[in-house]
Amino acid sequence: KSIQMLSVQPDTKPKGCAGCNRKIKDRYLLKALDKYWHEDCLKCACCDCRLGEVGSTLYTKANLILCRRDYLRLFGVTGNCAACSKLIPAFEMVMRAKENVYHLDCFACQLCNQRFCVGDKFFLKNNMILCQTDYEEGLMKEGYAPQVR
Repeated sequence: KSIQMLSVQPDTKPKGCAGCNRKIKDRYLLKALDKYWHEDCLKCACCDCRLGEVGSTLYTKANLILCRRDYLRLFGVTGNCAACSKLIPAFEMVMRAKENVYHLDCFACQLCNQRFCVGDKFFLKNNMILCQTDYEEGLMKEGYAPQVR
């Protein structure tokens, strides 16, 4: 849902705030969810951030008004981990390899379970993540040794 910041015209009748029910006598007001709000009254139900300051959108679910971050943290989903098949919550850090998404703990060689650090070389073969050693051993078994130049 969108948030609009409007300038209050001095000659108009003050509008009531949907958050505190008091009249809005400030210079600016927010319009969201077809209602008017003081800038201080339109806040995220979780983190209490002022939604007019964090962007032009808000999210609602289960009678809560939320910022994007908290909405995704509570209700969002990024998909399933390609290694363990379990759900990955939207707020969680992930690793990606082509179209596959992994929990950080699951991003490891699927043969020897060696975990990868940032900058480590890994290989994706038949949709499996492999470390360099297991990838090269697999190539040797297939009768093809990588060329070293």
